[in-house]
Amino acid sequence: MILDKINGPADVRKLTYGQLELLAAEIRRFLIEKTSKHGGHLASNLGVVELTIAMYRVFDFPKDKLIWDVGHQSYTHKILSGRKGGFDDLRQYGGISGFPKRRESEYDAFDTGHSSTSVSAGLGLVQARDLLGEDYKVISVIGDGALTGGMAYEALNNAGNRKTNFIIILNDNNMSISRNVGGVHTYLSQLRAAESYNALKENTKEALNRIPVVGSGMVEKITRTKNSIKQLVIPGMLFENMGITYLGPVDGHDIRSLVTILREASKINRSVLIHVKTQKGRGYGPAEKHPDVFHGVGPFDIVTGKPLGGGGGPSYTDVFSRTICAMAEEDPRIVGVTAAMPGGTGLSAFAKAYPDRFFDVGIAEQHAVTSAAGMAAGGLRPYVAVYSSFLQRAFDQIMMDVCLQQLPVVFCVDRAGLVGSDGETHQGILDLTYMTAIPGMTVMAPKNMWELEEMLRFSASYDLPLAIRYPRGKAYQGLEDFLAPVEYGKSEMLFEEDTLALVAVGSMVSTAEHIREKLKKTGRSCTLVNGRFIKPVDTDMLDRLAANHRFIVTLEENVLRGGFGEQVLAYMEQHHPEVRVVCITLPDAYVEHGDVTLLRSVLGIDSDSIIKKLAGELPCLRDLEEDGAGEE
Repeated sequence: MILDKINGPADVRKLTYGQLELLAAEIRRFLIEKTSKHGGHLASNLGVVELTIAMYRVFDFPKDKLIWDVGHQSYTHKILSGRKGGFDDLRQYGGISGFPKRRESEYDAFDTGHSSTSVSAGLGLVQARDLLGEDYKVISVIGDGALTGGMAYEALNNAGNRKTNFIIILNDNNMSISRNVGGVHTYLSQLRAAESYNALKENTKEALNRIPVVGSGMVEKITRTKNSIKQLVIPGMLFENMGITYLGPVDGHDIRSLVTILREASKINRSVLIHVKTQKGRGYGPAEKHPDVFHGVGPFDIVTGKPLGGGGGPSYTDVFSRTICAMAEEDPRIVGVTAAMPGGTGLSAFAKAYPDRFFDVGIAEQHAVTSAAGMAAGGLRPYVAVYSSFLQRAFDQIMMDVCLQQLPVVFCVDRAGLVGSDGETHQGILDLTYMTAIPGMTVMAPKNMWELEEMLRFSASYDLPLAIRYPRGKAYQGLEDFLAPVEYGKSEMLFEEDTLALVAVGSMVSTAEHIREKLKKTGRSCTLVNGRFIKPVDTDMLDRLAANHRFIVTLEENVLRGGFGEQVLAYMEQHHPEVRVVCITLPDAYVEHGDVTLLRSVLGIDSDSIIKKLAGELPCLRDLEEDGAGEE
């Protein structure tokens, strides 16, 4: 196999075009095989195989710098840069990441994981290169979907001012920027890319400007006429008007054409955008047919494309989807808002049932939040469904446009807490911190699937900003007999004993339940409280606990700073200093990729780890290690 002989860019440059085509086919088979076993981002990676090969043919990596927007399409890049052997542990704890990581390889020029950042990062590298007098190429790859993010246009606007080479590759897999209009624009793109054309244009401009009185006017008139014609025949005029040379479209699966246009782009001393047309999921039938389904997958059967395992009850996302649709039937003011994630957040069913009340704004979380604020100001009841790690991109809008005006926008924060294989950029471990910091924001977290439904129904009559955060995956179905009505700012007493109280929020309520069961087996009892509200904290409940408890343990799937535990600790120190508070939280660190169950153990927030920690800190549990209470 050709792939077995590829260990870096030099090996790619040795191959003939025929061999490069065979290499592309081998890489696709490799990607399908590996993701079928371990999961990963498949469709996006299948779409950029030839593009990546062509870049490795033309550029000198890692001297030249390649930046992938989002980064979930970097698998071929990792293979060609010598990391093929790491794919058996792809996205596994301690294995290689599914995204570019600078600490993983010198070939990864910039860490990415969120959208619309590659042009900004690339421009920064260009500026560093030029100021330091260094000599290398910078290539930023950005997808057509990422161009729905405003940050990309801020960067493109800035890039147009540069009089130095900067290559931006637009990976267009859905014709969302422009449509191929025939041979005229292809001819003009090739002509304008040629050194002779660019030299002629600059020489002509200089010559005309030297003509007294009328020269500059002639240049301006010719420029206006040229641009008017180009508006009719060149699909990339938007970029041209920003000062960026537009080349393309080019077939993103034709290696020879890609190599040609990349080489020409390298000769242009300004920012240049190459429009590359690709097919998401290319080479694997199920992914070609359903690229959205195969964007991010778990293990699947290669022959059928069907997922392996799964089942076992609804996810929290399913519960949200079902409930919001039922609520919308009762209240015509309810609208759903998402930032390019209708499937992932559970709004697809809402969109189908209520298309006029569904708003997908693209990858633009800031706009999603402020537009929702406008809807609320206009009398609607907007529900913004978004992943935890993506909502943080709109912090200013939550604060200034929603909370400052006290508008009834409900944030349905999915993927809160540890999410697993996507790693640092996707772990939802900061939302309690940044949301509780905002005046006027109320934050809730359900203990199980039924409580999520009740919280959503509570939100329908709550006329101020509200966030409901819930984890990824199967919804907890335990504690089904405990469902006290949701009352603003009030927690829920599940089991009341004395001495030791566990006060948990969200996903950690089930963990606290398991801790209590294990302690009971050793003859020890403890109180268990479902916090429900992270903001405001139920201080009445804390006062109640202080009467007959010496120790309170808070549990949350968030970092300590600004979280639930820190609020409880501050209150108890001020009002009940005799009660000791221990906070069980995630570490103040970025959490790498890995299986969630494993991560919980490594980070010390599973039941056994917590019991071991408490046994070492609390006098009432000090002999637990000898009894083996923390062992299964």
